[in-house]
Amino acid sequence: MVGVPASEALTGWAVGSPGPIGDGPLVRVRRAMPSPGSGELLLTVEACGVCRTDLHLAEGDLRPHRASTVPGHEIVGRVAAVGESVTGFRAGDRAGGAWLRSTCGHCRYCRAGRENLCPASLYTGWDADGGFADIALVPADYAYRLPEDQDAAQLAPLLCAGIIGYRALRRSALPPGGRLGIYGFGASAHLAAQVALSEGAIVHVLTRSARARELALDLGASSVGGAYGHPPEPLDSAILFAPVGDLVPVALEALDRSGTLAVAGIHLTDIPVLNYRRHLFEERNLRSVTSNTRQDGRDFLDTAARIGMQVTVSPYPLSRADQALTDLAADRVSGAAVLVPG
Repeated sequence: MVGVPASEALTGWAVGSPGPIGDGPLVRVRRAMPSPGSGELLLTVEACGVCRTDLHLAEGDLRPHRASTVPGHEIVGRVAAVGESVTGFRAGDRAGGAWLRSTCGHCRYCRAGRENLCPASLYTGWDADGGFADIALVPADYAYRLPEDQDAAQLAPLLCAGIIGYRALRRSALPPGGRLGIYGFGASAHLAAQVALSEGAIVHVLTRSARARELALDLGASSVGGAYGHPPEPLDSAILFAPVGDLVPVALEALDRSGTLAVAGIHLTDIPVLNYRRHLFEERNLRSVTSNTRQDGRDFLDTAARIGMQVTVSPYPLSRADQALTDLAADRVSGAAVLVPG
């Protein structure tokens, strides 16, 4: 192990008993300082984004993979120590930890460049402790190099909200200059919209949040409306970011012929019965989005830097992680919530 950790203990939050956020599923924890194993980075956390997946884990929408796990998978930190066999990082470097934590590397999906579908894949904040703490362990092979000259809180949402939004945009098969509908406009959506706009798309946003509609217009959306409303023109593509299955037929019906709807969330409430002629006929397509590949992450981070992406954040001290999740559940967060230790 190279480098010396800055403290002797890890402090943060873990999911105790999953349940409604109002029942306090997050609990404070203080644990012995972890040591990086072979191939791992020990990060002093500078910021960690709060993803809706963290809320799903806390409330039990996603089954816990292990007891008392520290959530959080949008981690920006400084390398405090490196484990054996690590190359490319050294103590003091800035690094990012994201949702995809490891894959097997040899299954047919990994060999085909579709590691996001690896049956043996593991995830930060679900299979291993994440970034709702002042210290985090991240496998070096799945970490991202991050710019030194940007604020950590601005970088954190890029590591999941940005990456998965980018993959969802690509899964939506948006043609050049196409008409894109975005349903729900939180952390991921406000970043994906900027990529689409930079590529010449016409963007229509449909969301229940008045604050989110204002942000969408500020970023360049052509129209905004309620979540169950109708866009002003047929859509070539749509992305559903809100975890609401009732919106699937709404978005499908808004598509033009051969249009594609990509469902971006890891969790979705039940989808109502679809009518074949109204929702699927004329070669409309319905696609899911499953995690991301590391190449998605690299491509998105390059794109974000190139277009000068604007990241809207609502910062919270790490000590108020439970409040950040409560506000996220109530749609009181503008853009992305971010935890900042200290």
